[in-house]
Amino acid sequence: MDLDDQPIQNITLPPLLSGKRALAAIMFTDVESFTAKMAHNEAHAFTMIHRDYGVMQQACQQWDGKILKSLGDGLLVYFENAEQAVQCAIEIQQRFIDHAVGCPPEDILKHRIGIHLGEVIFSGTDVMGNGVNMAARLQKEALAGGISFSQSVYDAVRNQVRSPVTYLGLRSLKGIQSAVPIYHIAPPTPSVSLRQRVYVSYRDQSPDLKLAHTLYAAMSAAGHSAFMAGESTHFSDHWAQRLETELNQCDYFVLLLSAQSAGSEMIIEEVRRAKELRGYNSSRKPQMVPIRVNFPSHALLDYNLSGFINLQGYLDRIHHWEWHSDADTPGLVRDMLALLSEGRSLEEPTTDEQPWSGVIQLPAIAVPEMPEGQVNLASIFYTERPPVEVRCQEAISQPGALLRIKAPRQMGKTSLMTRVLHYAQQQRYHTVPLSLQLADDRALRDLDQFLKWFCASVGRRLQLPNRLADYWDDIFGSKDNCTAYFEEYLLSQLDAPLVIGLDEVDYIFQHPEIAADFFVLLRAWHEDAKSRDIWQKLRLVVVHATEVYVPMDINQSPFNVGTPVALPEFSGDQIYSLAKLHGLAWDMGDVDRLMALVGGHPYLVRLALYHLARRDITLERLLDQGTTESGLYGDHLRRHLWSLEQNPDLLDAMARVVAADGPVRLDATQAFKLHSIGLVHLQGNEVVPRCYLYRHYLRDRLPSR
Repeated sequence: MDLDDQPIQNITLPPLLSGKRALAAIMFTDVESFTAKMAHNEAHAFTMIHRDYGVMQQACQQWDGKILKSLGDGLLVYFENAEQAVQCAIEIQQRFIDHAVGCPPEDILKHRIGIHLGEVIFSGTDVMGNGVNMAARLQKEALAGGISFSQSVYDAVRNQVRSPVTYLGLRSLKGIQSAVPIYHIAPPTPSVSLRQRVYVSYRDQSPDLKLAHTLYAAMSAAGHSAFMAGESTHFSDHWAQRLETELNQCDYFVLLLSAQSAGSEMIIEEVRRAKELRGYNSSRKPQMVPIRVNFPSHALLDYNLSGFINLQGYLDRIHHWEWHSDADTPGLVRDMLALLSEGRSLEEPTTDEQPWSGVIQLPAIAVPEMPEGQVNLASIFYTERPPVEVRCQEAISQPGALLRIKAPRQMGKTSLMTRVLHYAQQQRYHTVPLSLQLADDRALRDLDQFLKWFCASVGRRLQLPNRLADYWDDIFGSKDNCTAYFEEYLLSQLDAPLVIGLDEVDYIFQHPEIAADFFVLLRAWHEDAKSRDIWQKLRLVVVHATEVYVPMDINQSPFNVGTPVALPEFSGDQIYSLAKLHGLAWDMGDVDRLMALVGGHPYLVRLALYHLARRDITLERLLDQGTTESGLYGDHLRRHLWSLEQNPDLLDAMARVVAADGPVRLDATQAFKLHSIGLVHLQGNEVVPRCYLYRHYLRDRLPSR
């Protein structure tokens, strides 16, 4: 808080100082984001600040500090010399960091401390002067958990303080006429052994299961709180809430990644949720710890089942460990315990991104393929849905084209986009596939940073040097700078049209302040192509779910112009052809039996055909157990239920839909969101469950909620 904005409540005034002017070391403290904590839970915030006042009072007594004033979330303390003030501040921050070990985030307040050695005036019940003002301003320069102080303090303590001191340079402070030199002591590390909360994500089969149990036992024996995610899904009807609670509280997310677990929708949903939480938390938790179990680092995760997170791209940014046999277990356990005790992170974002691969020739034989998100260009199992592909080819050939591929999750949007870009390459166009989920949290907090990331990412994939510094001028707005970069640099360098495939556009819908401006920019470029040759070079492929939930002027939105492409489900004839490709001796009666369970859902159909072709399961068993968590679709169904559990509004809406025997009328937003998730079909202004699989499973699971 600012001394100019809030009245100070006097606690005590040393009688010998009353009415005097004195040279004093003044320490001023406050709590980072205390106003927000008060707004969230006023009673709890007051309890926590009074707890911390007790800690600070004890430290002040130890170092002969006199607490003079309270300012709600901070204290003003007087010391006779600077060394006492700095040592007391170090003691306070060390006590706070030690007390925070094992505490839930809501019980932790992060204090900042400023110290200045200067003259103050004690008058009646008030204290004033340059020393007070400087300490207050210096406090604002400190990191949460850190200590900032002036040149006069540094000169007095430079040979007495063991903590590392960093010179921050000259800073301009509010109310201070000239810039002042500032020194800083960084937040300390805990002096006690850390106790971490660990979430273990794994496949419920050995060797993954055995390794998970070994790690769990070792971490628990070391005093850490470990949670085995796989086992919880079998314990009770409240497993989804338990998973969510544990993910919210965990410090580390341990991912046992094997070739088999890589196909688990539940595991990918856990990773998606962990990454989402990490982006929200200022503490950057949970930390990701990938362990490849008999899954070498060169083996790629070529899928995107979650619809929101490209697992391969995310994990490529994190150092990982590998496990090949039981002989690796002791070393892995040792390294894991060391990581937890030190509170380290394996995540080190890289700047190297591999460009999209080139053209691949189709094979002549059909070996069953596990349906893992995007269907590879080389796959004979890609099923065309005429006239979709031809329409896309015609559209992208037009100057300034804007092609919008929209469909619920797991319908094949990314696979279609890849083939559109492949067609564009055959026309000798330049192509850039870009998933918006690759934008990191820092870029998504600020439009300027996001547009710089966008420009640099396109340029990198075109193998053009980064020249942002030449085109980004603070005088102009971010959208103007981005437009200039494309118009005057990127497009002008190219001798052929540029096709940009924007995948996972839904990923930035949760950042409406960025999404709205970005989409307005795309619309403006599309409109410019009608009158300017340079913009006719740019063709856009935008991939998104069924509906967009970013409030926008209809005349500025890119989602009501261009060529829309909606992906339909597989027909019976297409499923019959796929069954033959898998080597199944089916007739249309078998196709009808499968469609009675899952309709023409592309992913569910291909998952069934894959396991039937491998003889992992019979059609009779699949149909008998398909709607249960022990069946082939159990992982998929649990992932959907967990997603609903995170949105009570959609959970209640879906409960109404599956409980009814006919179409149900919902709020328009609920209906479109359930459709984009892929759980319902729209019938006019009403909805029905997408398939019997969802109706039967969710009708059984939702009534108790």
